[in-house]
Amino acid sequence: MADPVVDTFGLFGLAMSLPEQVAAAASGARGVVVRLARERVEHVVVMGMGGSGVAGDVLAAAAGPYLPVPVIVAKGYECPAFVGEGSLVFAVSCSGDTEETLEAVAGAVASGAAVVAVTQGGELARRAAAWDVPVVPVPAEIPAPRAALGALSIPAFVVLEELGLFPGAQQWIDFAVDQLTRRREQLTGEGSLAVELAREIDRTIPVIYGGGHLGAVAASRFKNQVNENAKAPAFWNTSPELCHNEICGWGQGGDVTRQTMTVVNLRHDFEHPQVARRFEVVEPLLEEVVAQILEVRAEGEGELAQLLDLVLIGDLVSLHLATQQGVDPGPTPVLAHIKAALAT
Repeated sequence: MADPVVDTFGLFGLAMSLPEQVAAAASGARGVVVRLARERVEHVVVMGMGGSGVAGDVLAAAAGPYLPVPVIVAKGYECPAFVGEGSLVFAVSCSGDTEETLEAVAGAVASGAAVVAVTQGGELARRAAAWDVPVVPVPAEIPAPRAALGALSIPAFVVLEELGLFPGAQQWIDFAVDQLTRRREQLTGEGSLAVELAREIDRTIPVIYGGGHLGAVAASRFKNQVNENAKAPAFWNTSPELCHNEICGWGQGGDVTRQTMTVVNLRHDFEHPQVARRFEVVEPLLEEVVAQILEVRAEGEGELAQLLDLVLIGDLVSLHLATQQGVDPGPTPVLAHIKAALAT
């Protein structure tokens, strides 16, 4: 694996340590006491933004289909009106100072919800102590939420297992760690899949397509990592939805899109048969209007393993794209500017 020109946050190493991060997060979340009995849980709400909010998307995609109650991901300042004494709320903020999450979780506490905070500290940890709600700590040495996906997303799986809502979660986590370890070995070296994908994408704009809820989360994550790490534009969508609208938009700009855009299809074993068929139908429609169509196939046992497998590949591709352009993947000055402007 080629070393980046500059990697001030050590994001390459953090990406490669995802298997250990997932395993440690599972161990660290054991024993959390939730003041809400299993039979009283009406729904699970995950509050978070950006790299922290993805934790909710991962839970909804990988565990949601098996839970007896719905999972709702709330991204914004507002606490949903339905949140109340039957709500189990995970407030996820890597820094602990995400203003949207702080405002939303304050509303949840006021409504009588049972809250679990997942954070490195900051204001969220201080408020959690005042509210007497449990905190699952995120390692302080992780410099950015986008590098903490395992630490931020896995605790909810463990808490739900111990509460009796998601039996067997640890087994799915173990399967994920096994697959991430195998994939890491494949992604090491100059000719690895991630290096080759980055070389093929080069300076074109990647449009990431995934199938179903799981594919949507993987595609969204891939896109966000290209934005933050490579400081480059990228877009995403999911099938079957894109077959009802976006596919119509490729017709008129072929001369431009053929020079500037690469489609990356993220495939997994849990696609609905008709979603898989849609990929086959859509591909020939795009071949003449994009620079190329690339495909990545997930491996591993279970939805969580395959989702995190796609995440690891996408993370490394985004970092290699940064390297190719001589970009430091760590700092995000635009985000810092926006936060500073809002603070005034």
